[in-house]
Amino acid sequence: MKRSLLASFVGMVAIAATLVLFETKPISAKASTSTAVFDSQGRLKLPTGYRRWVYLGVSLTPNGLNKGEAPFPEFHHVYVEESNLDAYLKTGSFPEGTVLAKELTRVLSPTFPDGSQTEPSGRGYFNGAYNGLDVMVKDSKRFAQTNGWGFFTFGHHPLPYAESAEESPVYECAGCHIAYVAKTDMTFVQFYPALRAK
Repeated sequence: MKRSLLASFVGMVAIAATLVLFETKPISAKASTSTAVFDSQGRLKLPTGYRRWVYLGVSLTPNGLNKGEAPFPEFHHVYVEESNLDAYLKTGSFPEGTVLAKELTRVLSPTFPDGSQTEPSGRGYFNGAYNGLDVMVKDSKRFAQTNGWGFFTFGHHPLPYAESAEESPVYECAGCHIAYVAKTDMTFVQFYPALRAK
């Protein structure tokens, strides 16, 4: 009789554990909170840890290929948190609170007129020193006038960057995004393979 009761008890515990497993959502499925932190004056604080986020890709428009006057002659390395990338791939838009970080690096030791140099892998363009950080934050209420995104620049210069930044004027950043990529959630998805992965 005792064995029968013990077996029944063990069976009930196993069933309960199974139900809990089926009803429990994985930790990664929880809604993420925004990493954007604003001070009392509405300035965005310098993000931390963004180099460990998902790396979306890089583009380069060097001076040597733009008559020596490229608006942004550095490499543009773009990062986003994994949960926000997952949401974009499912819905085609980023969730509220998404932060996109674009860090600039100089072209390393240009030696040819086009700004390239020769390394063991061949002639090309290679990453040099960090040279700036731009950040986009999605907040449809706060940035309603610029399609729901705010744009911030923490300096276009070597480290260290500014500790906080005011929202950039429309003509500096938002205007270009509105003109060219408003239909892709204000993001140049054509430059980043990770945003096109299906």
